[in-house]
Amino acid sequence: MPWQNQGGGGSGGGGGPWGGGQSPWGRGSRPQPPNLEEILRRGQDRFRRLLPGGWGSGRGVIVALVVVLLFWGLSGFYRVEPDEQGVVLRFGALNRLTQPGLNYHLPTPIESVLTPKVTRVTPTEIGYRSEQAGGRGVGAIEVPEEALMLTGDENIVQVNFTVFWVIKDAPKFLFDIRNPEGTVKAAAESAMREVIGRTALASALTEGREKVANDTKKLMQDILNSYGSGVDVVDLVLQKTAPPDQVNAAFSDVQSAKIDLDRLVNEAQAYRNDVVPRARGDAARVVQEAEAYRQRVVLQAQGDAARFLSVYKSYKAAEDVTTRRLYIEAIENVLKNASKIILDKAATASGVVPYLPLPNLAQPHAGGASPGGTSSPSQPQRGGQQ
Repeated sequence: MPWQNQGGGGSGGGGGPWGGGQSPWGRGSRPQPPNLEEILRRGQDRFRRLLPGGWGSGRGVIVALVVVLLFWGLSGFYRVEPDEQGVVLRFGALNRLTQPGLNYHLPTPIESVLTPKVTRVTPTEIGYRSEQAGGRGVGAIEVPEEALMLTGDENIVQVNFTVFWVIKDAPKFLFDIRNPEGTVKAAAESAMREVIGRTALASALTEGREKVANDTKKLMQDILNSYGSGVDVVDLVLQKTAPPDQVNAAFSDVQSAKIDLDRLVNEAQAYRNDVVPRARGDAARVVQEAEAYRQRVVLQAQGDAARFLSVYKSYKAAEDVTTRRLYIEAIENVLKNASKIILDKAATASGVVPYLPLPNLAQPHAGGASPGGTSSPSQPQRGGQQ
């Protein structure tokens, strides 16, 4: 064995590489330290035997160095994906930003590159954790310490929501905050607790959900901007707002009563909306009819007054003629519907044919008349007024 020729004793007995039959921890002679020069020489000889012929010379070393430098320089090429942005660091400090595509930076350790995904929308769940199976969500695990919050009217509500965010400023996102995902989660939970803390329970569960989401998103963005996080909040979706499970049954009864109240109020409102407009329409119609009657009477009175004034002016201009004309018009109006005829005696004495009642002849009589004839005329009346 090789160690049989080493050691101090000449006996050549066993005992391993330390000779003399003593172990290195024994009481025999102290072991000698290894020869470092010999170890280095042997390593160089083995390396030369591994290289092809001629590489052991000075030229071979230069070629090897050139090859190593070439591979070292080529290691600076890198590719940025379409949804990424390259952040180049020189000796650990920000140097420049690069766009998607093939780029180059000085090889390590001079420069290095980080490629955060600046267009990917990242969801952060608050109050619950989704369970995935086969790439699809199959359920959710409640996280009460995150979901339970105190409302403005001192009630407890369970709020589960999801925040969707993207990287707006890659250097700030990478270097200005230590734990970006944790910071986004903490800011979202803090903003939601503040908004819920000034919102009543009934509003947070019903019509105020959208306002709660919008206010929380705005407040969360302000918090992240104050941190210089480089994060942009895209959307905030309320997944669940409900009372705690311990009081859910009682709360459902209260909500049912409120729904019944709202239904009755809506029915009464509908009845009012039907009756009141109709009554207003009738009132408006009566008012318009009265107004029309007033205008008609006023205008008629004004016309009569104007006619009277016109007649009065004519009367004052010619009293005799106007008096006679007024008398004739009055007698005409009185006698135009009368059935009696008045004959002047002077006209009768002058040989005028007695009055023939032609209108009476045109009227049919029930008895004593032929089919195409008329009844016999009545005896004409003579003399004065009948």
